[in-house]
Amino acid sequence: MKLLVIGGAGYIGSATAQLLIEAGHDVVVMDNLTMGHREAVPDGAAFAKADLLDAADTLGVLKKHLPDGVLHFAASSLVGESMKDPGKYFRNNVCGAVNLMEAMRETGTRLIIFSSTAATYGEPKEMPITEHTPTLPTNPYGESKLMIEKILGWYHAIHGIRWVALRYFNACGALEGRGEDHDPETHLIPLLLLTALGKRKQFTVFGDDYPTPDGTCIRDYIHIRDLARAHILALDEKALGAYNLGTTTGNSVKEVLESAKRVIGRPIPHTMGARRPGDPPSLVADHARITRELGWEPECSTLDEIIGSAWAWHSSHPDGYVKKH
Repeated sequence: MKLLVIGGAGYIGSATAQLLIEAGHDVVVMDNLTMGHREAVPDGAAFAKADLLDAADTLGVLKKHLPDGVLHFAASSLVGESMKDPGKYFRNNVCGAVNLMEAMRETGTRLIIFSSTAATYGEPKEMPITEHTPTLPTNPYGESKLMIEKILGWYHAIHGIRWVALRYFNACGALEGRGEDHDPETHLIPLLLLTALGKRKQFTVFGDDYPTPDGTCIRDYIHIRDLARAHILALDEKALGAYNLGTTTGNSVKEVLESAKRVIGRPIPHTMGARRPGDPPSLVADHARITRELGWEPECSTLDEIIGSAWAWHSSHPDGYVKKH
């Protein structure tokens, strides 16, 4: 297939673009490079610099390349920032998605695979989370993603555009030569590893008095290779609607810290801090639907394997995608 990967210069988008090329697909990456990195775009992919907020440019890219489908990774995605600047999230995420859907309608593109999030669920009362768990976002980021899912549903009903929304839990790990390089960095595993590299003074564990076995928050960590594989499986014509992507197990912050120490082979400076407002004790996914319908299972599921791949990336790219001289 000829596929347009929007946000394909970012962390998960570039990894998915790489696996799509390896699977024999013709890939075009579209990115505005405000958060992505041109160096992350895989060899073999065509590149178009464009912004979803520019409706004319977006339509121009689709008219030029006429893809069979679109994989949409481009979004503002910091929960804390969304609580301070909700307008940015509704504008960038929702308005950008409407521009994309209108361009798809006009050019006859009939498939979109959307990078959604577990933040659509908010703070569920029961675990593990299924696709039937009520969607009650607690921040504008999660709300914007849920709004996009609803928009996709209407474009399917009215214009026949097939949609798949993959609700990620905690994306992590790295492919060879392709890993996390965010500014600011907010994810737990890279923060740990950047501390181990001396790029940060210490790592803070936010809260050790939660109702979990060791008192720290439990999250569902999923390797980006497994996330990328799910996008390829979602190209299947029978895929439709929202699917959870997770491991069904989950690990605590202390378990992640201990795994990182094992992988690296030395202690990591850390301290205990107070709970952060709004952090649920546990968020773990039930991925039974995508397993049943598309045959997806997480393959890179051990913490040591995930953190080992991330450590290989960070230790060989201590300054991220900055080119070495």
